[in-house]
Amino acid sequence: MEREGALCLLERESSCCYNQKDLMKCNVSKEQDWNARLYAQNWLSEMRKGFKGSNLVDQCIHRYKIYIEGNAWSVSAKYILACDSLTLLVKARYYDFFTRSLVPLQHYWPIKDDDKCRSIKSVVDWGNAHEKEVQEIGKVASDFILENLKMEYVYDYMFHLLNEYAKLLRYKPTKPKDAIELCSEFVACSAAGLEKKYMMDSMVKSSSERRPCAMFPPSSFQDVQDYIMKKSDIIKQVEAWEEQYRQNQTTQH
Repeated sequence: MEREGALCLLERESSCCYNQKDLMKCNVSKEQDWNARLYAQNWLSEMRKGFKGSNLVDQCIHRYKIYIEGNAWSVSAKYILACDSLTLLVKARYYDFFTRSLVPLQHYWPIKDDDKCRSIKSVVDWGNAHEKEVQEIGKVASDFILENLKMEYVYDYMFHLLNEYAKLLRYKPTKPKDAIELCSEFVACSAAGLEKKYMMDSMVKSSSERRPCAMFPPSSFQDVQDYIMKKSDIIKQVEAWEEQYRQNQTTQH
C-alpha cells in the first residue's frame, strides 16, 4: 500500500482536555511545521452521519498515527496499532489489558508528553529517512494486535480476571428474592443499528469446544523490575536521540 509521508493524524475531540488541546498546538501553521496533521473531530456530528468521516480503515493510509489519551482511557489504541503505521504513543497514564506487553521501538515510538511537538518532528524526520525501519515497527505492532487480541483470547482474559477477583470475595453473593433473570437477547432489544448488530455478532451462541488458555506462572518481582527497567532505558535512549537531533539542527542553522 502506498503511504502518505510525514503525516500524523489525530481523530479525537480536541476540546475535551488539556492533553489534547496541548497536542493541537503541534498542528501545521504558517509559522511552523512540526510534521503533524491534526484534525479535531465533532463526535456528535459523526454519530449522526454514521461515522462516515472517521472510518478507521481510511486513516491507515498515513505512515504515522498518533495515540493520545483524553480525560481518561481511550479505546483507539488497538485500532491505531493495527494499522501497519508507526504508532507515535504520547506517554499514557492509563493501561489497557495488553498495554504492558508493548515495547517501545518494537511496537511503537514513545512521544514525550511535556514536549510533544519537538518529539513528533524528530521522529517523523527520522522516519522519512528510514522508511524500512518505520514499516518494520508498524508491521510488528499490527501482527501483535491481530495475533494476541483475537476475541477468543479476550474472552479468556475476562474469564481469568473475573475468576481471580472472585477468589478475593469475602462474602457469598446471593440472588435477591425478587430478581428476574434476563437473557442476552433482552439486553440487545433496546439497541438499534450498529450497536445492536455488534451485540448480536458478539453474543455467545454455544459453549466453547476448548478450555480457556492456561495462565503463565506469576513473574518474580525481579523479573518484573527488569522488564520495567528495560522499557524505561529504551525510552531514555529515544529522548537522548531526540536531544542530539535538536542540537544538530541548531548547529546547522
